[in-house]
Amino acid sequence: MYIKRALYILLALTVCVMASVSCSTKKNTAASRFWQSFNTRYNVYYNGSQAYIEGEKSKVQGHKDNYTEFLPVFLVGNEKSRTSGKSSFETAITKCQKAIALHSIKRRPVVSASKRKTPKMKAYLQRKEYNPFLKNAWLMMGRAQFEKGDFLEAAATFSYIARLYAAEPAVAAEANQWLARCYTQEKWYYDAEDALKRMRRDTIQRATLREADATQADLLLRQERFEEALPYLERAARYAKGSFRQARLYYLLGQVQHHLGQSQQAYKSLQKCIRKSPPFELSFNARILQTEVLADQKGMGKKMIGKLRRMARSDNNKEYLDQVYYAIGNIYLTQGDTAAAIAAYEKGRAGSTRNGIEKGVLLLRLGQVYWDQRRFDKAQPCYTEAIGLLDKTREDYEEITRRSKVLDKLVPYTSAVYLQDSLQALSRMSEADRNAAIDRVIEALKKKEAEERKARRDSAAQARAEENGQAAGGGNMNKPNSSNAQQAATGNKAWYFYNPMVVTQGKQDFVRLWGKRKNEDNWRRSNHTVVKMDDHEGFDYAADDSLQNVSDSLRNAETDELQAEAADSLQDDPHQREYYLKQIPFTDEARAASDAIIMDGLYNAGVIEKDDLEDFPLAASTLERLTTHYPTYEHMADAWYQLFLLYSRWGRTDKAEEAKAYMAQHFADDERTKLINDPDFEYNARYGKLIEDSLYTATYNAYRQRNVQMVDHNYAVSTDKYPNGINRPKFMFVHVLAHLNTSATKDLTDELRQLLQKYPDSDVSEMAGMIVKGLESGRKPGTGTFDLGSLWDRRTASADSVATDAAKARKFTPERNTPFVFVLAYPTDSVQTNALLYEMAHFNFTTFVVRGFDMEVSHEKGLSQLCISGFNSFDEAHAYASRVFKDKNLVPYLRKGRVMLISKQNLELIGTTFSINDYQKFYDSTFAPVKLPADLPLEMAPVEQHYEDEYTPEQLERINSGSGSDDNTTDDGGEWY
Repeated sequence: MYIKRALYILLALTVCVMASVSCSTKKNTAASRFWQSFNTRYNVYYNGSQAYIEGEKSKVQGHKDNYTEFLPVFLVGNEKSRTSGKSSFETAITKCQKAIALHSIKRRPVVSASKRKTPKMKAYLQRKEYNPFLKNAWLMMGRAQFEKGDFLEAAATFSYIARLYAAEPAVAAEANQWLARCYTQEKWYYDAEDALKRMRRDTIQRATLREADATQADLLLRQERFEEALPYLERAARYAKGSFRQARLYYLLGQVQHHLGQSQQAYKSLQKCIRKSPPFELSFNARILQTEVLADQKGMGKKMIGKLRRMARSDNNKEYLDQVYYAIGNIYLTQGDTAAAIAAYEKGRAGSTRNGIEKGVLLLRLGQVYWDQRRFDKAQPCYTEAIGLLDKTREDYEEITRRSKVLDKLVPYTSAVYLQDSLQALSRMSEADRNAAIDRVIEALKKKEAEERKARRDSAAQARAEENGQAAGGGNMNKPNSSNAQQAATGNKAWYFYNPMVVTQGKQDFVRLWGKRKNEDNWRRSNHTVVKMDDHEGFDYAADDSLQNVSDSLRNAETDELQAEAADSLQDDPHQREYYLKQIPFTDEARAASDAIIMDGLYNAGVIEKDDLEDFPLAASTLERLTTHYPTYEHMADAWYQLFLLYSRWGRTDKAEEAKAYMAQHFADDERTKLINDPDFEYNARYGKLIEDSLYTATYNAYRQRNVQMVDHNYAVSTDKYPNGINRPKFMFVHVLAHLNTSATKDLTDELRQLLQKYPDSDVSEMAGMIVKGLESGRKPGTGTFDLGSLWDRRTASADSVATDAAKARKFTPERNTPFVFVLAYPTDSVQTNALLYEMAHFNFTTFVVRGFDMEVSHEKGLSQLCISGFNSFDEAHAYASRVFKDKNLVPYLRKGRVMLISKQNLELIGTTFSINDYQKFYDSTFAPVKLPADLPLEMAPVEQHYEDEYTPEQLERINSGSGSDDNTTDDGGEWY
């Protein structure tokens, strides 16, 4: 019996071994195809699919949408969510790569010569992959790369799939759909549209078509083609898989319809979003947007405001008060009630607890309202705080930053003028009216302090509740913890000082608590003399004894001082009338000092309003008040000059001529009067910068040619015509360089010190300071010429002799079989770096599918370098350069710079020991004469890496012995199906 059982086991093992041998990937039979497909599906692919599902779950859980903007169609469109689930997607990619390496069948099946080949059979024989399930592994690998945020790698994978499965239109169509999705994320819209066109030429499965609707909607929305995107977005939302994805797409659909003014359709879409039972935050924002949508309809605004106020009273929405009141303010603003809108925004600002993007958007809208009303003192804190809360990727972030900087310059002057005007108005009031006004200010201060104390108590109670693991107020457990609100709002989990948004918020909190303080040690001490002493000084005991001797007399005077301090304390307490009365200018001297502050504030505010704010009517009003009401202003000529410039830019030529005539009558000897009365003033104002640039270029060329007379002549012209020109420090520096070996050291240092004093931040100030130090230390100027402007001759060696000595120690190497780099060097301002990077990346991606090259851009003192690495030899770099020069889109960039094919070892010497021109001479003599084949291949098949444990003993034996069959041959047995 035991012998019989053993025979059965041996027979089963024999069958298994024979089946595994006959089902090898080297054979293409019905059995091998079934076995490899089955093994792929239920072994490696299954594990990868589980990892992919886990990655999707992690991404959904870690995703946080910004509801103040259009939602991205895909979660990966939010850059902050791309790291979620990354490890799971990498596991899925690894599994797919393993499945492809172990179970791919490339060999064609054997077909009987007598059998008639039908069109279907011919199409099948044109395939490049015969494992019927392996396409799923390829597609999942591309999807995982896409979800990981590696769009270029995913695009390369889908592009390869489209070619590999060209004989299977359904697979190629799906790959092209995903390829378009990758291109869209990279903002390559033309390529995305082309991929979608190729997809529609193939046979499309229903699931692929529905996914293509989402891709098409994403492409059109990113191009702001909202009306065209609507039908695709509607279908994508209707057929989306999963309630969460459906809810997001319906919310996005409502946003788009609201943007297009389709209120009824938007309300219905948002209602569909709510019916999907999405997470609390999505549902809450959908209800908020519904109120704004309905408020657009006549007579519905009041009803929606009432609904929003009921939402504000709910404990579940305590953390979302900024959004509720932001919506209320928007409705009021739509109705034209600006005062009510401001009140709502201010209430949302005060009630916000999260300090997230939502509060930043509210502050931005409030700041814009104040800006439009020219209430810059109130707009400034709004913009300052909003910058720390908003994402830097916003399209209007640069304009927001500009406004904030302008307000930071303007508000100190306007606030000073407003304060002094108010104080002078109080000085002219009767005593009763003045005391009543002061009492109102004190009452408002006490009320504000009471509210702040209550807010601190509430925040302390909330902190204690959170420490005990309780929800403050027993709110919804699905809502985010308020202690992590700031971190969740920013979406950046980096260390504090690596997160600029959090750092900005911290600075604002510090200023709010402590005011503006100088960055120094012991900043909290009011008397720095106590701590600012030499640590090496000993203790003076004699002085200590003398102090002890006079301590008794000081005690006697202490009582009198305390009485005086009690009187002074009333003047230092903002809750007492004496505090405000002390600031009011009652005397003539105090009023004169107040007028001086007003005059200075009006002048500086007017200039900022003219140049930075570019609000010409406001600037004219400010400067005209200065010239009309304060004729004793000591810089009146400057004020009239600014008025002349203002009216000239504004197009008010009549007013400009009046200002010009006034200056000629009252300030005839002033330099600005002579300047504006110059017959060529308008010409110089229009073209002066270009003329001065040309003059400086001629001056510098004369210096390089050692034409000192021309340098002196042009320097005199610059001094006479352009004393305040932008190139003035360079004129002064070149003038000194031209006389470096001929003039007295004192004259040279005096002129250089004048340059450093007047232009400390100019481009040449650092070099000027170094020359001054050298001359004053007794060093002699070198005899070699220093080419200041030639980028191609630049090197850090300061003298020719030094460079020669260094060259003897280190030389260029002529080695060809070493890693090389393609370098495009160009003047920094001559090329748009982003455009160059785009064209070069597009060229690499479309030309080379298998090979990958790294790109890096560096900038240093006017010279930029685009370095492309990844070449194993000079021959490969040369072949790459040959293709680059044939690309019509890259040729314009190449003409503006210099191309170097240089080894990494030689690249280290450029800019230090040798210049670019030095390497050009070396290249012409060493590498240029080398003849290379014109068709040198750069596109090579990837080398697949395998490990020993992935092979059977028989496969390892064949590999080690070097035997194996050619994949291009056909099998002797098997059958096509």
